[in-house]
Amino acid sequence: MTDTYTAGVYNAKDVPVGPQHYVETRVRRTYRSEDTTALRSVLCFSKSIVAQPPVNASMPQTPPLSCHHGAKRSQTTEDADSPSLCYHSNEQDHPSLCYHDNQLVSGSLDALIQQLVPTLDYYPDRTYIFTFLLSSRLFLPPYQLMSTVCRLVLDPRHDDPQADKMRIRELAPKMVQLLREWASSFPHDFHDERMISSLKDITQHLATMDQVYRKALGQILQDVTRSIAVQSRYQEVLLRSVAAECRTVMKTKLRAQRDLLSVCNDPFTLAQQLTHIELDRLSNIGPEEFIQAFVQKPQLESNQPSNIGEYVAWFNRLSFLVATEICMPVKRKTRARVTEFFIDVARECFNIGNFNSLMAILSGMTMGSVSRLRKTWGKVRTTSFHILEHQMDPSSNFSNYRTSLQGALHRSITATGPREKIVIPFFSLLIKDLYFLNQSSPSRLANGHVNFTKLQELSRRLGEVMRWKEVESPFQMDFRIQTFLLTTPVLNEDALYLASYKSEGPENNIEKHRWKTLRYTH
Repeated sequence: MTDTYTAGVYNAKDVPVGPQHYVETRVRRTYRSEDTTALRSVLCFSKSIVAQPPVNASMPQTPPLSCHHGAKRSQTTEDADSPSLCYHSNEQDHPSLCYHDNQLVSGSLDALIQQLVPTLDYYPDRTYIFTFLLSSRLFLPPYQLMSTVCRLVLDPRHDDPQADKMRIRELAPKMVQLLREWASSFPHDFHDERMISSLKDITQHLATMDQVYRKALGQILQDVTRSIAVQSRYQEVLLRSVAAECRTVMKTKLRAQRDLLSVCNDPFTLAQQLTHIELDRLSNIGPEEFIQAFVQKPQLESNQPSNIGEYVAWFNRLSFLVATEICMPVKRKTRARVTEFFIDVARECFNIGNFNSLMAILSGMTMGSVSRLRKTWGKVRTTSFHILEHQMDPSSNFSNYRTSLQGALHRSITATGPREKIVIPFFSLLIKDLYFLNQSSPSRLANGHVNFTKLQELSRRLGEVMRWKEVESPFQMDFRIQTFLLTTPVLNEDALYLASYKSEGPENNIEKHRWKTLRYTH
């Protein structure tokens, strides 16, 4: 048997921990749902927000992140990491923006906010809108940004009220479009009452110009309200699940229940249902949650469930479920059959492009309580297992996995059917990559400018996640199988070792000592 498989995991109280940590050091929990109605609402949860129409092609657009406002070339040595050749605004009273090769690389926060605000002859590029709305929360909360944008649009610019009214009238279509893009890309921002208040204020101002704008902004508000209601319902279910888990005793006694093979004995079907769960969990994570995780650490430490935290908890649960199903059977032949079944499921997950379930299954199969079952593994055909282990080998920063992921991405781009579009990354590694990307360079440069190059790279990576999570599951949901996967009790680490020792007795003094300790304490 090979060494215990190791994987990078996400520690919600700190930072992503490295691949040297064993899977078994993750959160250990026994899961039990006491509300099947709530569970059904999770399983049947679907996106209910109507997709927003694309940006009006006739609306003024700047070249992607290009130099404008009559900038001039100049030299700067304020930041060693940024290019020395930059562009600065001609306006002496306006915060500078720095360009290199016609690309925006840095600027003061005020200047970048100003770039987000439409003018009579300018509308920000969509790439800029997404990048700045996503990463601006590193510097200020969304409600403050919204308030500032509204103030820059609505504050008087002239002594003549009629001139200001005319200016706002001409800006109205662009502001509606900007707010529509904001609400469509980051609906979670509008869970804050202060955001809703600002949205209502600007609605009142623009509605005086034309009732068409009141209707358009009313539709945005309606969509946001629907998103809040749906997300609140989802979070309520998660809260009930967490409460049920807290009431569950971490039992070490073996429990009598149906085994997985009695519920589903087809590897392809189980891989499909796992993929269905993965896509549902992934779809509820907004790109801004990754950025907020960098700046709102106390929120992750609270008892409130987060979409990211719950997705990581699902990975942990699946790993322990796999280990439980392998360790529970008394007969060696049955344990070998279950092990081979999970190998087949893992292979099907790989073929689908579901790398997160694949890694969770491999993690469960290589826990110490499972890997020590030498007699069981002696009856298992392990060729496919070793191939999958090689594909997900953590050495060289998971280079084999990254190659496979790129292959899945290429297949997704050229896909002709919905099944080929599925890409579900190894989520804990994605979290770790984003964390180190954020840590690798400062958000602010030595001259006080915001490092816009870094924001662009974060935006690019999270833009990929956005595309992955928008894929709808092409597989029909099997409520019976998913109920088992999400609610059947799983054994914790100690209980797994007790079951493992009962199946195959301790083989050395260390195992004998641990067995005696577990029996005495449990």
